[in-house]
Amino acid sequence: MESTPVNWESLDALVVDFARSENLIDDSVAVSSTLSLSPPSTPCSLSSSSTYQSRLINRQIRRSLEAGDVEAAIEMLRSHAPSILEDHRILFRLQKQKFIELLRRGKPEDRHAAIECLRTSLAPCALDAYPEAYEEFKHILLAFIYDKDDQNSPVANEWSERKRFEIAGLMSSVLRAHLHAYDPLFSMTLRYLISIHKEYCFRQGVSSPISDLNERLLLEERDPPATLQESFYEAPPFDEVDIQALAHAVELTRQGAIDSLRFAKGDLFLAFQNELCRTRLDIPMLDNLVREYCVYRGIVDSGFTLPAGIPIISEPTKAGQAESLPSLSRDYSLEVDSGASRSSDGETISTHKDSCCNDDVNVAKLQSSDAELRYACEPANHEICSTSGSHQSCISSSLQKNRSRRAGERGKRKRWRGRSDDLSYASEVFCDGSSKSDLCPATSKTKPAADKYEFVLEMKELASRGMAAEVVEEVNSMDPDFFKQNPVLLFQLKQVQFLNLVNTGDHASALRVACSHLGPLAAKDPALLKPLKETLLALIQPTEEALVRSLPLDALSTSLQVAIGRRLGIEEPQLMKIMRATLHTHNEWFKLQMCKDRFESLLRIDSLKDVSSPMLACALSKSNVDSCTHGSSVVTTSSSGRAAEDSSSPAQVSSTDAFYDESAILKVMEFLALPRADAIHLLAQYNGNAETVIEQLFA
Repeated sequence: MESTPVNWESLDALVVDFARSENLIDDSVAVSSTLSLSPPSTPCSLSSSSTYQSRLINRQIRRSLEAGDVEAAIEMLRSHAPSILEDHRILFRLQKQKFIELLRRGKPEDRHAAIECLRTSLAPCALDAYPEAYEEFKHILLAFIYDKDDQNSPVANEWSERKRFEIAGLMSSVLRAHLHAYDPLFSMTLRYLISIHKEYCFRQGVSSPISDLNERLLLEERDPPATLQESFYEAPPFDEVDIQALAHAVELTRQGAIDSLRFAKGDLFLAFQNELCRTRLDIPMLDNLVREYCVYRGIVDSGFTLPAGIPIISEPTKAGQAESLPSLSRDYSLEVDSGASRSSDGETISTHKDSCCNDDVNVAKLQSSDAELRYACEPANHEICSTSGSHQSCISSSLQKNRSRRAGERGKRKRWRGRSDDLSYASEVFCDGSSKSDLCPATSKTKPAADKYEFVLEMKELASRGMAAEVVEEVNSMDPDFFKQNPVLLFQLKQVQFLNLVNTGDHASALRVACSHLGPLAAKDPALLKPLKETLLALIQPTEEALVRSLPLDALSTSLQVAIGRRLGIEEPQLMKIMRATLHTHNEWFKLQMCKDRFESLLRIDSLKDVSSPMLACALSKSNVDSCTHGSSVVTTSSSGRAAEDSSSPAQVSSTDAFYDESAILKVMEFLALPRADAIHLLAQYNGNAETVIEQLFA
């Protein structure tokens, strides 16, 4: 799982789209065109940047219902979605919950208000809401007699606070579809991949390297469907292929899939979105993961670089000095404020100017951070990660070079702002900058950590531009032993240097690089002989297009970033681990299902797998193993070593189903309630005859 190649540039685009859609970043600086996310070529658009306000309204209504403030929720519905209240089925459920909440307060005036609610609202709705509504109305009257604490009463279920969350989940599903307030694409993709990952690991009996993250991120609770329970006796006017695809993709019963398609008026992709968004994520934890990834990739400013005149805190400040020095949050986020900083609970904290700072620079406020970069300056049992001595001085001297270029690159990074306008989630962040879903241990606030971080980002930037010679020189000056322990990375960088020289027509220098570096490295590692031969072919066809196709610079720069980061004690973000593992199990799952995922293009999963690298595919895979796995004990039933084109086309793995009619496969699946793979295996035993399969099993 850990060695699965991922197109990190595609993930960057998805993550930036998510952060922008949720207003998590300050978008005053234009995002690089390489991070733009074009609309998908699918029947429905998943663009979410224009639906932020609708999602915010949905969350506010949900929180009001969960808190028992039904009247406030109804008022917001009247303001933003009045047509929903025209549905008496929904209005009846809301009024019934409002009646219970009024009784729950226990005051005489609230009891009178509950009776008035019965007369004016609940009773009229019960007459034509749905067939069972009037019986429910008579049943709810028992709440006048039985106390809310009586667990044995006939209305104990109505008194339960769980009812609040059920009605809140239902309204969230209805509002989402009504307002088209679907979650950002990345959020849905993550839900889908994690759910498949968990199902695959459970079915195959393999251990997951990200089980702890998955259990915390993807909640077990699922919102009720937007389709209210009704009886449909007529035959569904939908293709059975669509019904089965939806049922298996989001773990629905066949009838549940039919109801969902009916609600979406037969639109398979819209029904898929509705069902996928019912699965709930831990939003603060997701924000943590996204922020950590953005900082690591250089998309968001880490806050390492302090404004001019503000001293760097190399040691923890004493209590008496707390008000006279600028404070850094645990993720190095530093924001210049105008004289005051505000904690997460809304309390204003007075600040003072430091004597060493300029007059126009005030003390920074302590941000309520959702995520932290996990930097361990001196990891245990990693002697090579020490930042003391020559390593640190070499990093500092390397950073002194091209300072203006680095300042320009930092200027392109965005500022993380968090969910400052979403009080429902901002309240889950504590005043010390941590949250319920903190992922990382406390980090260092020293200047060496900032230097290391900037050095890694600079090497990544140089590698992504194809400046391989400069990368090798800088890394060797930082640590002469680095490439001795990472020969595959050195081989890849020398490949880039060789191809660049060929492209400029300097064949003599290119051959010197091949003789002095590529040849000796390939002689020590036979796996590099094939990439070496393919590299030398560039001498025959030195066209720019061929060279561009042969240079997976994005993948190489990411592998280099991870390897150097680990060398310096900088852990890769946990989101990268999640994506590697889930994309691997996505491949394996659809190999078992013997079909292609109908939704992978909609969710951009195919682009995440598209690491077209004809020359360096095997070397990149080996590099990922070397730089990303450290003592992993994950057991899998099949190998993940495969070419990029295989990962995006699971149908190529097995064409068994091509010999059987699709209707035969679906018939066996439906009659025997079997997964697709099991149905195909049974058909294989009976020459593809569905009737024979069913007869034999029922005989």
